[in-house]
Amino acid sequence: MDQLLAWVIGIAVMLVGLAVSIGLHEVGHMVPAKKFGVRVSQYMVGFGPTLWSRVKGETEYGVKAIPLGGYVRMVGMLPPAPAGTRRRESFFGQVVADARDASVGEIRPGEEHRAFYELSTPKKLVVMLGGPVMNLLIAVVLTFVVLVGIGAQTITTTVGAVSECTPTSTTADGAPVCGDGAAPSPAAAAGLQPGDEIVEWDGTAVTSWEQLSGMIADAPDQQVAVVVERDGAEVPLTVTTSERQVPVVDADGTAKVGADGQPVTETAGFLGVTPTQEYVPLPLSTVPEAVWQQVSGTAQLIVTLPARVVDVAVQTFTDEPRAADGPMGPVGVSRVIVDAIAADGPLLSTLSIVLSILASLNVALFMFNLIPLLPLDGGHVVNALYEGAKRTVARVRGLPRPGPADVARMMPVAYVMFVVLVGTGALLIVADVVDPVRLF
Repeated sequence: MDQLLAWVIGIAVMLVGLAVSIGLHEVGHMVPAKKFGVRVSQYMVGFGPTLWSRVKGETEYGVKAIPLGGYVRMVGMLPPAPAGTRRRESFFGQVVADARDASVGEIRPGEEHRAFYELSTPKKLVVMLGGPVMNLLIAVVLTFVVLVGIGAQTITTTVGAVSECTPTSTTADGAPVCGDGAAPSPAAAAGLQPGDEIVEWDGTAVTSWEQLSGMIADAPDQQVAVVVERDGAEVPLTVTTSERQVPVVDADGTAKVGADGQPVTETAGFLGVTPTQEYVPLPLSTVPEAVWQQVSGTAQLIVTLPARVVDVAVQTFTDEPRAADGPMGPVGVSRVIVDAIAADGPLLSTLSIVLSILASLNVALFMFNLIPLLPLDGGHVVNALYEGAKRTVARVRGLPRPGPADVARMMPVAYVMFVVLVGTGALLIVADVVDPVRLF
């Protein structure tokens, strides 16, 4: 595929996939919030200048210029200051006060009961976890499509190609070479054709290519009865295998080396066919396992993220190669998708790779948003749990019900986290441009 076209398609897939993932994430917040009576004044996909918006009911729906996030503005996210709280004149004290004033200012007269902070703890948890859970559901659906809908690429017992000759030598990378006067391959001599499905070898039913390869290797220079299925009918053939020398490998696939430093070889049978590959749908039970592997792997990445970001900085500005399993930004993910499309492989293979990447992206959004710090969803979850714990203790002890948790006091943390996130994102964008990860 033309490289420019691959770039256009890859970037478009990334932008659309990211926008849909973010949009559905925000839907996961908005729907339960409205269900519980909270007034949602804005639903936006993206940040920066508004490209398009429309007011429907009491909510403004829109798309902004920078598709790297989104938000729903729920009225009353921060409660008023507890009675007796003194306004501090420090910088962070002003930040807290301004945040409270802005939140309270969104509440219309007579609609105090519709503020987010008036929700019970379980309802707050449903609203704040709705976004990340939506991303997890997207990842589950995409993984289902990849594993059950498309399936895994599997080597079959159907002949894809027949070698014209028995190789007389091999190239440095192991490719067979037919020299002058090379004999026809056993498969060609016996009349095997592309599209034949080998169903029986020397009286034994063939169930897999791995089994067939083993039986061929165990029969050097032997006459063997073979049955193939061709055009719906079984056709008996007789093949006479030839011999070839193959390297001896250990259980882990490492080639054995003799005392003279040369690879150890053994005699094996040679037929001269290569198999076809097709996508075989996997059972539904493989989906939860695959999603769990993505979730646990992403969790490990997040735990070690500070060290990995430092590694990315070192690798970007030195000669050290970029780690393939390190963090990437949207630009890096786009380049991986571009590389997958530019590889010009079979359509199903490319589709499977792209959908897998988008599934991994949604798992990353799910896990990242659960980090227990504001402004991420996990920060609001922790505050809701703290508020619920305080109210439970008060109820058990027969004390008055405490007011909402003073989330505004955590706003300085939110600002610091915002700066950290912007800085990390900028670093990853530079790294993805200067020293991109290459998976294909």
